[in-house]
Amino acid sequence: MASKNTSSSTNKFVGAIDQGTSSSRFLIFNAANLDLITYHQETIQILTPNPGWVEQDPNEILEKTMLCMDKAVENFEKLGYEKSDIKAIGVTNQRETTILWDRETGKVLHNAIVWLDARTQETVDFLLRQFNTHRDCLQEQCGLPLSTYFSALKIRWLIDNNHQVRKSIKEKRCLFGTVDSWLLYNLLSNGKNIVHVTDVTNASRKIIVHLIDFKENKNLLVFIYITGVP
Repeated sequence: MASKNTSSSTNKFVGAIDQGTSSSRFLIFNAANLDLITYHQETIQILTPNPGWVEQDPNEILEKTMLCMDKAVENFEKLGYEKSDIKAIGVTNQRETTILWDRETGKVLHNAIVWLDARTQETVDFLLRQFNTHRDCLQEQCGLPLSTYFSALKIRWLIDNNHQVRKSIKEKRCLFGTVDSWLLYNLLSNGKNIVHVTDVTNASRKIIVHLIDFKENKNLLVFIYITGVP
C-alpha cells in the first residue's frame, strides 16, 4: 500500500465495495495507476440453521460494509488525503445471494439466502416433474440451468414459506435484490426517493432475465411461479 502523502495531491481516487460471502472490504485505489492506497476488511457470519441451508444477516452485511468504508476513509485521511479526493465508488458482490425487504421501512423480511444454499432442491425437482422437462430447459432463454444456485428459486421458496413475504407482496411493498441492490438501497435512498437498482451481471443470475433483451421475461416468471416482486 502507498506511503503517507506529504504534498497537496491532484490525484483522483476510486473506492471499491467488495462484499463477499465471508467478508466485506472497502478499498481505495489511485485512479491513474490503480495502486492500492488503503483498505479495511471485516468478516461476515455465516448461519446454517438446517442441513444444506446457508444464510446471512442482511443488516450485518450492511453494517460491516459501512464500517469498512468508514475505517478505510479514516486510514486514507491519515495518509494525508481528503475524503473528497475519492471521485467514484464501485460495487462487487456475492451475486445470487437473495434478500427481500420492505420498500417503505427497509426492514428485511428474512435472512439473506446465500448462493450456495441448497434448500430449493425440492422446488427444482417439482418444476422438472411439473413441466416434464430437463435441467437445461431454460438455457436458450436465460443461459442457465435449472438449479438451486440462482435467485429466482430462492424467491419462490420465500414466497412459499414466509408469511411476511406474502403479505408484503400483496401490499406491493416487497423489494428483491442481490447484495448490490440491498447496499445501494440503503446507501443512496433518501426519504421518498427509493433507489432500487442492479446491473446486468447481477440480474443475469436470477434465471428470469432473457438473453436477448436483458429484461425479466414473462415466460420465465410464469415457469418459476413468481409475480409481484420487483
